[in-house]
Amino acid sequence: MASLAEILSDQQEDQLVLVDLLDREVGTMGKLAAHEQARLHRAFSVFLYRGGHDGRPVETLVQRRAAGKYHSGGLLTNSCCSHPRAGEPLDFAAQRRVEQELGVTGVRMGEVGSFVYRARLGEGLVEFEYDHVLIGRYDGPVTPDPQEASEVAWVEVGALLADLEAHPSRYTAWFMTAAPMAVRGMLGPGA
Repeated sequence: MASLAEILSDQQEDQLVLVDLLDREVGTMGKLAAHEQARLHRAFSVFLYRGGHDGRPVETLVQRRAAGKYHSGGLLTNSCCSHPRAGEPLDFAAQRRVEQELGVTGVRMGEVGSFVYRARLGEGLVEFEYDHVLIGRYDGPVTPDPQEASEVAWVEVGALLADLEAHPSRYTAWFMTAAPMAVRGMLGPGA
């Protein structure tokens, strides 16, 4: 099994955008170093959804992270999550990653909120992110990259939130906060 440093060095390591608690840029740092040193950095979580009209229930696309991911492998999470590159607008970064991870193009996404969280991930890594939550309506084919997601499924949002509450250990650290925020956005005002 490859070490964490080998996995990240095999990829062209992205420079993460370091931010303060108000999401103001304060510099950049390599992905591995930012996670080893627990530096606050910008991230995003995308929730694709369908339904909500013509009597169809609202469903969101959930993925199981590939076992080989450098953290949180095998856990359930939102449709796509990642980090914008230095100088890359958030909406462009989200479009880029949704296409790379899921083979999905042409989705218009909107931000429904943001939050800061910090979680120990094991192997000396700490996730400390200013996470922007985006949603986008989509009802087409999904072809996940197996190095990113081992499986994907459309799940009715009420059932998803109930399972999250009953079994939080099945999900990634950021999902507990991001999912209810995204669902409120999907269901609209008064949800």
